[in-house]
Amino acid sequence: MQHIHEVYPKRSSPCTCMNMRRASRALTHFYDEVLEPSRLTVNQLALLRNLEVLEQATIGQLAKTMRIDRTTLNRNMKPLADAGLIESHPGKDTRTKVIVLTEEGKAAVGLGWRLWEEAQQSIKEYLGEEDLAKLKQLLAKLEALNKGDMYGN
Repeated sequence: MQHIHEVYPKRSSPCTCMNMRRASRALTHFYDEVLEPSRLTVNQLALLRNLEVLEQATIGQLAKTMRIDRTTLNRNMKPLADAGLIESHPGKDTRTKVIVLTEEGKAAVGLGWRLWEEAQQSIKEYLGEEDLAKLKQLLAKLEALNKGDMYGN
């Protein structure tokens, strides 16, 4: 029988938050590596994919959908706009902008999404269906700790 450290070579911290942050960084790095051919990070793909589903959105709508703050969203949108993957148009009033995918953005989402599905399958195989289902349940439970209206939800 294998020792735990052979199966899980990283030593855990007594701090749950630190363990979650480390796992999150490792998982993000894994997805970013799989997505590398698309030249998108997992965060960029999530933004583009949410925008694709919405078809168009104001920054406030997109931030609420993604459950991130507007400042983070604005920061994440800049490289996508610079790369020509998204563009903004005036909204219903002078204070709002409507964000849309460009044709290049739609193509990037297509490739990124196929690679994302490969990453998802790899994680499913690595963890197994039962552990993955339990992980999703636990993550939703942890997210519920945020009782405030931090993201406008």
